[in-house]
Amino acid sequence: MAMVDFSLEGKLALVTGASRGIGEAIATTLAEYGAHVILVSRKIEGLNKVAEKIKANNGKATPIACHTGKLEQINALFEEIKDRFGRLDILINNAATNPYFGDMIGADEGVWDKTLDVNLKGPFFIIQHAAKIMIEGGGGAIVNVASVNGIQPAPFQGIYSITKAGVISMTKAYARELADKNIRVNALLPGLTETKFAGALFQDETIYKYALNGIPMGRHAQPSEMAGAVLYLVSDAASYTTGTCIVCDGGMLI
Repeated sequence: MAMVDFSLEGKLALVTGASRGIGEAIATTLAEYGAHVILVSRKIEGLNKVAEKIKANNGKATPIACHTGKLEQINALFEEIKDRFGRLDILINNAATNPYFGDMIGADEGVWDKTLDVNLKGPFFIIQHAAKIMIEGGGGAIVNVASVNGIQPAPFQGIYSITKAGVISMTKAYARELADKNIRVNALLPGLTETKFAGALFQDETIYKYALNGIPMGRHAQPSEMAGAVLYLVSDAASYTTGTCIVCDGGMLI
């Protein structure tokens, strides 16, 4: 029996939110397994540092600055990808924001719009662009980074949780629509992970202990612990897997 193949040699992968945290860990792992990784985030400086790390490990990386909550920048990003590479095999929709930590009844329209634009609207149109290129190339694999909050909304993170529930639904809808085009669409649902993005949860001892109390494994995750699930989903090992959500949460949702 042949060994399971996780190799990504010859693949071109796009990772949004790749300058730090889970996005950086995913990008680094995909590069280690042979993919040429396009690193995307708002600021080029952070991306350059990640690209240097990948190249120092004999990997391939191309940093491109793009605000994934702005459609004109998304359009420009994919024009550049088509012009420079002419193809795309893997998409990781990881970029997200959570500008508001508090009761939903106290949130204003600006907070709602920003969170929806970055967490749901942007990823929707990124998939739309990516799928068109993948169809021309014969197929591909897409992973949307959602959250356990999309299933079980967290206190003071209502709007964020709503967007992540939308990402889960979007994953399933796109998976159904793109299955016959040889494009698989799945989602990763991280639990409590130590990143700058989740800093508010770690800085407040009371909130952190409350969150930790709901995790049977009794600890939070490191970004690197999310990368293996994504590697599986984008590799040939998951060739019959689409429309699913892999939960990495230390047992929180049990």
